[in-house]
Amino acid sequence: MADLVTIAAPLPKSPARTPSLIDRKLKARPSRRGLVLFVTALAAGLGYIVFHLSRDLDAVKSASSWPYMLLGLALVIALGFEFVNGFHDTANAVATVIYTNSLDPHVAVVWSGLCNLAGVLASTGTVAFAIITLLPVDLILQVSSGAGFAMVFALLIAAILWNLGTWWLGLPASSSHTMVGSIIGVGVANQLLNPRTATSGVDWEQAMKVLKALFFSPLIGFTVAAILLLLSKFLVRYPSLYEAPVTNDPPPFPIRVLMFCTCTGVSFYHGSNDGQKGMGLIMLILIGTVPTAYALNHAVGPAEVQDFIAASERAEHILDRYVTPATVQAPNARAEVTDYIRTGRLKPATIPALRDLVKQLDREVSPYRAYQAVPEKDQANVRNDMYVASEAIRLMDKSHNPRFSAEDWAALKSYKGKVDKSIKYIPDWVKVAVALALGLGTMVGWKRIVITVGERIGKEHLSYAQGASAELVAAATIFAADKFGLPVSTTHILSSGVAGTMAANGSGLRWRTVRNIAAGWVFTLPAAALLSGLLYWAFRLIA
Repeated sequence: MADLVTIAAPLPKSPARTPSLIDRKLKARPSRRGLVLFVTALAAGLGYIVFHLSRDLDAVKSASSWPYMLLGLALVIALGFEFVNGFHDTANAVATVIYTNSLDPHVAVVWSGLCNLAGVLASTGTVAFAIITLLPVDLILQVSSGAGFAMVFALLIAAILWNLGTWWLGLPASSSHTMVGSIIGVGVANQLLNPRTATSGVDWEQAMKVLKALFFSPLIGFTVAAILLLLSKFLVRYPSLYEAPVTNDPPPFPIRVLMFCTCTGVSFYHGSNDGQKGMGLIMLILIGTVPTAYALNHAVGPAEVQDFIAASERAEHILDRYVTPATVQAPNARAEVTDYIRTGRLKPATIPALRDLVKQLDREVSPYRAYQAVPEKDQANVRNDMYVASEAIRLMDKSHNPRFSAEDWAALKSYKGKVDKSIKYIPDWVKVAVALALGLGTMVGWKRIVITVGERIGKEHLSYAQGASAELVAAATIFAADKFGLPVSTTHILSSGVAGTMAANGSGLRWRTVRNIAAGWVFTLPAAALLSGLLYWAFRLIA
């Protein structure tokens, strides 16, 4: 989500602004306390990442250095996307707390980074894997192939290039829109490049669900923030709350506490939602380069593996009851179920194929007490079988076809949950790496956003109540999106919330800013899709 702050440079300066106030704070040297916090957090995070990544890779036996080189390159690109996301996006959370002088800028940035880390660590991965489901299933299953790496690199490089380009040109854009557009571009290109092989393209139903969330969340931010400001004026009689900062002095203590809490909330929920966008792709990279270490969740213990085996037997018996004797058996169970995921059409052979796939998984896992005991050559294959089985049950549940009984559905969903725990997981070191990338990006980008959020959206400067209202609504909206596993744009929610408070306060809006927002909103999806599609085509030629 490239941020609205990127329009700061080309916009005319507000005549009402006193340059010496905010400029002096922005140019101030970092405090010793802020530097100590930053260096300590960075050193601890890097040490944690190196230790756990090295321990995971110790289990990998490879005579070639190529997988490690490819892994390093892919991780740098993936974390580069999160870095750009951070200096575009995460700085939204610190804008109001810095603009209102509630916290020293450098302390605020480090605190926001720590809260982002907490949000990333607390995330369930639902948003990450919702993003993954938009990708063509063929490429997910072939992620270790040339086509799989072409997909991942095209997605990430297109997203980074578009975000950097819009930032350089001073246009607002959203990293969520960019990522979704890049996925659509790869899906369409994959289908166009293979018109006769029935390869999959875009899951348009899932894509529309994500696009609706991205479209409606800013409207919610605008409306609810405006209502919240009006309610606070009616209920909270505290005149200082509705004033804009006029000096570099901190506001009254109650207002400082309020601004600190809203900054904390937005930072935490930004990490829990935005931080997930790259995590799913990082997991695909890890699975593609070192499947021995990451194809299956080695943290799943022997007792849970036995539960999975028992759930597999129950699921097999349930599916068997829905197979008629005259049904033609598919020669390749995974291929048949994959075709169902690709097309969404339930055929007579689909249920028996899913049953056979579940039975096959039972046979593959039952000889072993833990997933790390599965032979290296089989781990990626077991993971692909699990992914296909899980996605098929998800689609059947969504379409309510076939008509399983409530009891049977409960058992199948329980089985799916155990499958997902085995393959849809994110190691803690990946979460820490993403949080660090976001935090470092914030260190780069926070200065520009402070002025934009505070002075460029409305014709009057941002008051304490307006900043608090916009951030409360942003935190609540992101929290709700997390619960439904949907990605949203922190930048657009917060900036639209500020715009809503300006409208409710009668402050007026800067229409040049609004036009730039609309331009970024309209052009990001098609431009990112075109760019990623072309990159995917070029990488496929190389691969």
